[in-house]
Amino acid sequence: MDFVFPWPTSQGEWLAWSSAVVTLALGLVLFLAPKLAFRILRLQVKPEKAAAIAEGRGRMSGFYLGVSLCCILLAQPWLYMALGFSWLFTAFGRLLSMMSDGANTPFNWASIIVELVLAALPLAFVFGFLP
Repeated sequence: MDFVFPWPTSQGEWLAWSSAVVTLALGLVLFLAPKLAFRILRLQVKPEKAAAIAEGRGRMSGFYLGVSLCCILLAQPWLYMALGFSWLFTAFGRLLSMMSDGANTPFNWASIIVELVLAALPLAFVFGFLP
């Protein structure tokens, strides 16, 4: 059995693939430079809680890397759906935080727009809105 890299063939698949590549890039930053990623995300790690870096390097980057690599390497609609719904729930969680936790900031508005775009690209492809 030969392994063949599934290159995107349609415009919709290219857009879904692009969402996976952006997710991969975010996962790599969290994995390789978690302190930088935390600064970008406006998170602070207390010196006495240095194990919090493991959350960025492990839990956060693990999901980003795992789902995005599966999408890129296997190019299956169900995987793109998982990627899209993951970003959609990320945006929904941010929206809930903005409404209930007083986190209504310009950074969160910009982040929610990016998350909704990263969700819409693979979901539009999977559900047939993009050719």
